Amino acid sequence: MTLRAEREAVVAYAPSLAELTPGRTGNLSVREGDAFAVTPTGVAYDAFDVADVPVVGLDGERRTGRMAPSSEVPIHAGIYEHASPGAIVHTHSPWATTMATLRRPLPPVHYMIVAVGHEVPLADYAPYGTEALAANVVAAMVEADSDAAILANHGLVVTGPDLETAVENARHVEDLCRLYLRSSAVGEPHVLTDEQLATVEERFESYGQQPAGES
Repeated sequence: MTLRAEREAVVAYAPSLAELTPGRTGNLSVREGDAFAVTPTGVAYDAFDVADVPVVGLDGERRTGRMAPSSEVPIHAGIYEHASPGAIVHTHSPWATTMATLRRPLPPVHYMIVAVGHEVPLADYAPYGTEALAANVVAAMVEADSDAAILANHGLVVTGPDLETAVENARHVEDLCRLYLRSSAVGEPHVLTDEQLATVEERFESYGQQPAGES
């Protein structure tokens, strides 16, 4: 079966969307070569199996799968063509979507933002499911050198080398949006400098358990 492992990953991680986004408004995908497995459109996150999962080429054309792919295929295809991550998660998570309705990017108010870059930029508005929206998202991510983007009046897109990381990063960004909005209600949040963020990135290189013989 084409992209068997990737389709299995979509089935395994799709329920994670229920924790991040209301209804059936989120989607995710995993890439392998010139194609990606993506969640089907309009289906409950636990109501499809591996054979249902659509496989779509980077050209946006559906290759296999019993169900139709997500309406946001253009975003997934566009990001894969220009940034080459291993996986993508798109949500309408409440705090990030609040930022989207305010049309605000997420500044570096906490060091954990380095999981996706030095900021989460704002992508200009365009109707959902369109090539125009895909182009806006790619442009925002490329300009900011970020692995995520807030979509004006829409939601959030986050990428990662694999689905586990992409889902984790989506949670990080959602938490940081909540932190930013809550602190903004009290005063003007202080932001970290590029130098301070670079120091965090260096420290993260040796964070966690290291192989034997390494510090």
